[in-house]
Amino acid sequence: MDTSRQRYEMEATGWQRGVYDDVRATFRAPIVNWIWRTTMANYPDFCRYLWSQVKPLFETKAFARFSVRYRETVLSAIESEVEIPTYRRSELGVRPAEYTELRGQLATFDVVAPRLAVLFRVTNRALHGESVGASRGTDRAATAPFPDWLDAGRGREPSMVPVDEFDEDITETAAQFQRFHGFDDGLPSIYRCLAQWPTLFDALWADLGPVLESETFTAACDRADECTDAFVDSVPYSPRLAPDALATQGFDEALVADVQQLFREFDEGALDDVIPGLHLWAATVDAVGERDW
Repeated sequence: MDTSRQRYEMEATGWQRGVYDDVRATFRAPIVNWIWRTTMANYPDFCRYLWSQVKPLFETKAFARFSVRYRETVLSAIESEVEIPTYRRSELGVRPAEYTELRGQLATFDVVAPRLAVLFRVTNRALHGESVGASRGTDRAATAPFPDWLDAGRGREPSMVPVDEFDEDITETAAQFQRFHGFDDGLPSIYRCLAQWPTLFDALWADLGPVLESETFTAACDRADECTDAFVDSVPYSPRLAPDALATQGFDEALVADVQQLFREFDEGALDDVIPGLHLWAATVDAVGERDW
């Protein structure tokens, strides 16, 4: 699977563009994440099938409740040990419109974090024939619709700086984030977004780098994992993504092996501590969503 290939939204037409529109609407965020773009570029028919199988999981009141709890779980674990700094516009030296844009873009990552956590966990488990929905929720929220008001219209479409175009003054900070997460090269989208504001980018590592490298953040990530596992165990619908189910849909063994590897890497690899951090970065500019359900 060539993960350098992506089908960008402006390139997508017909049903592929429709899938992207549906992802944006269902995730309630003005972004189609990399995982969808590279899967669509490599295996478009599988991407469509995958979305048809996982979409219902994000449309329930139970998922809405989980998304709030996930955010609160991460932030409360950190706040129990340290005070999360907040950066005012004047401290970052940006104009009001730029500060509004910054907060809107980080709000988008705050919205998608719990959605990506569930997408990776459910898909990884299901592709390997592991349990999803072993203890199905029995309350009304398990199948009731996602409330219209939650996360509605909060974010702005993120823009990002290519890694090879980072401001020279922040290359050392970028290297620190890269080292912490264990990436051999490149950085996830959130850091390429933050790099648009060098003052903030440097401040985040200076003020919160020690937190990331502490037991406090490890505990926050562990609790987020437990929260995700509990939700995945309770989902009312089980996606048909096991290898035998994919075979009946005409997907060959090579494709199955590729997507199994991709989603296992995203669920259990370096991104395991990137996703919880999305809430932390949003909190530094007061751009987090609901924390109480």
